[in-house]
Formats: sequence, C-alpha cells, structure tokens
Amino acid sequence: MIELLKYIDTRLFLFFNGNHTDFMDSVMMAVTGKFTWIPLYALLLFFVWKKTKSKMWLVVLSVAVLITFSDQISVHLFKETFQRYRPCHNLLLKDKIHLLNGECGGLYGFVSSHAANTFALATFLIFFFCRRDFALCMYLWAAFVSYSRVYVGVHYPFDILGGMVLGIFLGAIGYKIYFHLNKKYAD
Repeated sequence: MIELLKYIDTRLFLFFNGNHTDFMDSVMMAVTGKFTWIPLYALLLFFVWKKTKSKMWLVVLSVAVLITFSDQISVHLFKETFQRYRPCHNLLLKDKIHLLNGECGGLYGFVSSHAANTFALATFLIFFFCRRDFALCMYLWAAFVSYSRVYVGVHYPFDILGGMVLGIFLGAIGYKIYFHLNKKYAD
C-alpha cells in the first residue's frame, strides 16, 4: 500500500512539476518567496487592528507562537521522523525535475513547512474573522502558496497534503488558546 501511495505521489509530482511555462515560472518563484506576501500580511494586520484595537498584541503574539510551533513541529516531528527525501534530492527523479531556482532546500520534505505555516495562519484568521468569503480567500491563498512548492520542484503533493492537515489542526488549536487568553484579558 505504501509503495502504491509513493507511486501515485511521484506521478502527481511529475505531472504538476512538468507542466510549466516561462510566465508561470516567474509567477511561482514570486508566490513561493518569503517577502512577496508582506503587503498581504500588512493588510491583515490592519484588519486585525480594526477589530481588536488595544488588544492587537494578543493576536500578534498568538500568531507568532502559532507559526513558530507549526514550523518547528513540521521539521522536528515530521521531517526528521519520516526522513522522506524531497523530490529534488531523489536521485531517481533528478533528471525529470523542473527545479526552478536550483535550490532544493533541506534533505527531507514530509511535511511541507510552507503548507503547514500558511494553513495554520489561514485557519487561525478564519476563526478570528468568522467570515465565509474570507475563509475561501485564505484557503485559496494557502493552497496557491503550497502548490507553488510542487511547481518549483521541492515537494511532493502528499508533502503538501500532510502540511495542510497539520496546519489546519494547529491553526484551530492556536485559535482556541487565543480565544481563552482573550477572555482572560477581557477589558
């Protein structure tokens, strides 16, 4: 069964990674970048401030702790435990991969930290703002960022799926903790 899942995952990876154009290459390099999303984060901070005013510090602190935990859990509890090579470190796929920037990242890829972190943030903010239209936008954003990791050649689709599940789980727990802390510090 595990071999079948690996086979499906590899086939999906080769399909998504192999369908590229020069235009999409430049788009995906931007999407996968760390600094591309600073304007979005600034806008989200503005809306958090509008909703919370003086208690914005609690939201910012909660999100910072959430992303730190998400990132560390994805690396130390998953990547280092499962030790599944990234596709770009898989010698059998080396000549079949479209590796965009020539950088593969760490040796192991399950689960994707990008996926875990973006889905954790999205889930936390979806609970925080409690709006369906916002939920759709945030999950589409997280999925787009996560997909870019397959496109650039550094993650298998199941790495993304695992990161998504982990991120949603941690985002929901993070919001519950924030909610209880917010009640404790209520004005």
